[in-house]
This record gives sequence, structure tokens and C-alpha cells, in this order.
Amino acid sequence: MKYAALVYYQEQLINAMSEQAWHDLNQECIAGVERLSAQGNYLAGEALQPIDTATTVRVRDGETVITDGPFAETKEQLAGFYLLEARDLNEALQLASRIPPARLGSIEVRPIRELPPKTQPGESS
Repeated sequence: MKYAALVYYQEQLINAMSEQAWHDLNQECIAGVERLSAQGNYLAGEALQPIDTATTVRVRDGETVITDGPFAETKEQLAGFYLLEARDLNEALQLASRIPPARLGSIEVRPIRELPPKTQPGESS
């Protein structure tokens, strides 16, 4: 089963890190991805740019509204994600516990929901 491991941390903590500490954390993440890949658990993942680069899009009553910044003000910000393959939630949680930024923030683990197959016009689901 596929799981998303969403990485959250406080950007102010990251911004306060020394250049060496930031480098070391990134190297830990790279090594972690290599380990997960070797085990067959890593499917994809990406780190995100800081929240000051975010833009939020909303469509309300057919009108598109674009605002600078993240969707909501929160204590921790979404920093990236890992797409994991795991037998079950317990294994996914175990894998997520080894993601290095978990020491600085949190890792939200959620099962991936598969969309139903596309139906053709006139077909009912």
C-alpha cells in the first residue's frame, strides 16, 4: 500500500541552523532516501522551497482567487514529502520515524487514496 509521509517543521528553526548543521541534515535525508530505496520502500519525494515562495489558489463560485503565501497560518510548515510503499500503516509509521526532520517537527502519515477508473460518457459507476 502507498503512504504519503508529509514532513513539517518550523522554518524559523531551520533558518537558525548553522550552514554546517543544515548541510548535515540534508546529507542525513539523502542517506535515508538511499536506505529506503534499497529496501524497496521509497517511491518518490521532494523537498519544498520555503513558505515565502508559496502561492495559494482558491476557486469560489467560479472565480479564481490567488494569494501569496501558504493556505493557512500554522506553527509548522509543510517542508516536503516522501511517497512510501509499506505493507500496512504500522510499517509506514516505522519508516516515517526514521525520516531525519522528525526530530525537528513532525511527519504526518496518510494512506494514498486511489481514484476510481475513468468512466466513458454514458457509463455509470
